[in-house]
Formats: sequence, structure tokens, C-alpha cells
Amino acid sequence: MTPDQYCQEKAASSGSSFYYSFMFLPADQRQAIVALYAFCREVDDVVDECSDPGLARIKLQWWRDEVGKIFDGTPTQPVALALQQTVKEFNLPLEHFLEIIDGMEMDLNQVRYQSFKELKLYCHRVASVVGLMAAEIFGYNDHKTLDYALSLGLAFQLTNILRDVREDAMRGRIYLPADELAQFEVSEQDILAGRQTESVTRLMEFQAKRAHDYYQKAFEQLPESDRYKQRSGIIMAAIYQATLTEIEKDNYNVLKHRIKLTPLRKLWLAWKTARSEKRRSKGLKQAAA
Repeated sequence: MTPDQYCQEKAASSGSSFYYSFMFLPADQRQAIVALYAFCREVDDVVDECSDPGLARIKLQWWRDEVGKIFDGTPTQPVALALQQTVKEFNLPLEHFLEIIDGMEMDLNQVRYQSFKELKLYCHRVASVVGLMAAEIFGYNDHKTLDYALSLGLAFQLTNILRDVREDAMRGRIYLPADELAQFEVSEQDILAGRQTESVTRLMEFQAKRAHDYYQKAFEQLPESDRYKQRSGIIMAAIYQATLTEIEKDNYNVLKHRIKLTPLRKLWLAWKTARSEKRRSKGLKQAAA
């Protein structure tokens, strides 16, 4: 199995919404974004699948060393080998990879967040930084597109947090800010025990609105001139926003079960959005001619 095949299998087996957005990219960009996504899965799995925090820290440090080897030209792990060409072709900085690992390590050191300001740092490291690198791979002409990428990454992570409240609670983690739990008179025990009270529902509605606000902010920041180049992010957003809508239709019962879209619906949303963006781009070109 080649490094690229390893990354492809890693990405496809995850069933992530991100994978569906990669299907409409040119081959070189698709290879690069799949390798980047596979890297994120590898370091995330270290934290989620390793029951010994000490061992997980050792493994994350190994990944920091391996990232250094990518830039030195001496990597050994399949994902790292696949990333060699990506970092050269798309000018991805070493610091971004290390910041993603730092974000994953936060899960070993911190299972509660006192405020949204604290949570925002975590979201920046594990999602917005990934968004920055994805924007580099997709391409852009206007640097305002990087602001869009930061906001969109944050919106994705806030959606993940809302969707995965139950699953995270089972691991002893609560990403919802403690001051907001207090504001809505929700206790940690309500979350950990899966009690879907009216107060919990109001809290989740508040979290969903914040995610919606960041999606809106992201698209307000995206220059029209770069919109088609960034279509993969727009496809991801369509799938994530559909998930958010399903959570709302379910009256925010995220402590009872995990809302997820079927693979067929994700594929349909990806195709529909890709087609819409192509038409929009074609229309703009005709108007400018």
C-alpha cells in the first residue's frame, strides 16, 4: 500500500462529512487535502483511542518529531510520507501542524472550559488552523479568504461539539463553557447523566445559534473572487449546516442520541452544492465578459 493509498483508506473509513467535499477537487488538491485530513485523524485517534494519558503524550511527541522529519525530508510514517509533497507544493508551515497537535493534547490536560474564550482557543487549534491549511490547498487570491477559513473552522467545531455532547460526556469531557451552563441553570451532572431538561434544551439552542452566527460570519468574509476555489469548504458547510438543522428539528435532544446524516444524503448535498457553485461561477464569468 502506497502512502497516498493509506491516506485515502484512512479518510474514507472515517465516514466524515469532509471526505465528501474532496471528491470534486482536481487530483493534486485531492491528494493534498486527503493527506492533511489523514494526519488530523491520526493525531486525534491518539487521544481518543489511548486510555493511558501518559502514553498518549508520548505518541503525540512522536508525531511532533515526525512532523519535523517531513520538513527535513526523513519521514517514516505513511501519512508523513504523503505529506512531503503537499507541504512543498502548497507551502504549508510546520507551525500549523504543531499547533494542531497542541490542540489534540489539550484533550489530555483539560476536560472542562470555563468560558467561550477558553473554548475558542481549543477550536482554533483543532479546527481553524486546519481551515487555514485547507484554504492554502484550495487556493485564493484575496487574503480575506483566510479570515473566512478561520471562522468556518470555528463553525465546524462548534457544530461538532453540539452534535457530540453525549459522546463526549461519556468520555468525561464537557466542552460547553461552564459560565454558560450556569447562565442556563444546567449542572455538569445534567450533562454527564444525559438529563434532557428544558434548561438543557435552551442551552443547546444557544450553542446552535452561535454556530449559525459563525457560518454567517464566514460567508460574509469570503470574497466572491475566491468562492469557486474554496468550493470544498462550501460543500462541507452545506453538510454541517444540514446536521445543525436536523439537531434543531429534533428539539436539541443531543443528550439522548447523536444526530447524523446518511452517506447518501451527504453525497447528494455535496453534488448539489458543487453543481450550484459551478453555475454561480459560470454566471459571474459571463456577467464580467
